Amino acid sequence: MPTLFFVQDNQFFANRPIAQLAAEHGTPLYAYDSQRIRQRIQDLRILLPAAIGIHYAIKANPYPPLVRAISALVDGVDIASAGELDLALQAGINPHRISFAGPGKRDSELEEAVAAGVLINAESINELTRLAAIAQKLGRKARVALRINPAFEPKGAGMRMGGGPRPFGMDEEIVPDLLNDWGRFSSHLTFEGLHIFAGSQNLNGESIAAAQRASYQLALHLAEHAPAPIKTLNLGGGFGIPYFAHESPLELSPIVTALTEIAQDAAQRMPEAALHLELGRYLVGEAGIYVTRIVDKKVSRGHTYLVTDGGLNHHLAASGNFGQVIRRNYPAALAQTSATQSAHRRTETVSVVGPLCTPLDLLADKINLPMAEPGDLFVIFQSGAYGASASPQGFLSHPAATEVLL
Repeated sequence: MPTLFFVQDNQFFANRPIAQLAAEHGTPLYAYDSQRIRQRIQDLRILLPAAIGIHYAIKANPYPPLVRAISALVDGVDIASAGELDLALQAGINPHRISFAGPGKRDSELEEAVAAGVLINAESINELTRLAAIAQKLGRKARVALRINPAFEPKGAGMRMGGGPRPFGMDEEIVPDLLNDWGRFSSHLTFEGLHIFAGSQNLNGESIAAAQRASYQLALHLAEHAPAPIKTLNLGGGFGIPYFAHESPLELSPIVTALTEIAQDAAQRMPEAALHLELGRYLVGEAGIYVTRIVDKKVSRGHTYLVTDGGLNHHLAASGNFGQVIRRNYPAALAQTSATQSAHRRTETVSVVGPLCTPLDLLADKINLPMAEPGDLFVIFQSGAYGASASPQGFLSHPAATEVLL
């Protein structure tokens, strides 16, 4: 099984004292452990069939040094904007290892993607039409895969991106006719494959395995209508990590079984296809921490508040404002500083809030911590994905969080 990083050391990260990291880089701070990321990918390589590639979804964490480091460990990257395309190219990633998905791609983004030669996961017939016109204008063929909105939706996904009406991809029932009529696009678009991503942040291995099997069967059906053999098949991802006390780490064995069956069958029935997973959070989420310093401590009508120098403007997800239906605390701890070395401090129940003028700026509610004082460090774990870049860092014009790859 892959190494689990959910159990964290409150005082050290990447073999460095957290207090030392804060002293060197300041707070608020995101720190990422490159060795943990490398270990997670190595563990997956050992378990997965060799025929299943691993792509990194840059949206999970686009910190440039992290992207450069991880690009050498994976088979490709998936992007969702022209900004991420520029980041990937600047990181030295070969355009043939880049795929571009996302609804609402602007013409300027499509033009940049065609010029670069990356694979474009088309989300609608309208997008295909615009893409063909852009390719014609540039005098080159665009590489295209179709993103499919499957009729099924996986159980247990934190965010469902397939099944029912969705803004993502093309409903599976319209795709056979589209592929049968591909001749109208063939002068300007080269069909390469399919992208089927049904949901994310799923901790149910059986559910993910069922979705992968269903995705593969759907791909086989659509391949019967395709104008050319499938060269690439994105089977999605959705691998979750545990954030809250009641959650358990993802059990990979059902997924490995399903992917082994798929890889063996595809070798016979889809021999030209490169199969891959699209993973983001699972690769980097547990390899990051957010460190913020307590600047004030106050009691309001009997309840104690710790006020920190960073808040939802840096870590929107920890505040509960990035998709949580019921707000829960991320795993968090108090890190010792040079002024607070006692290992036997009494504990107290507090709420940890940021510096913003909104009651939404709540990093931890009614959490039990050692007695804290201004100057102490508050650390939020599981912070390597959807952190700094997924937060409104311009809100109230506070300084941006510092990021560092260790």
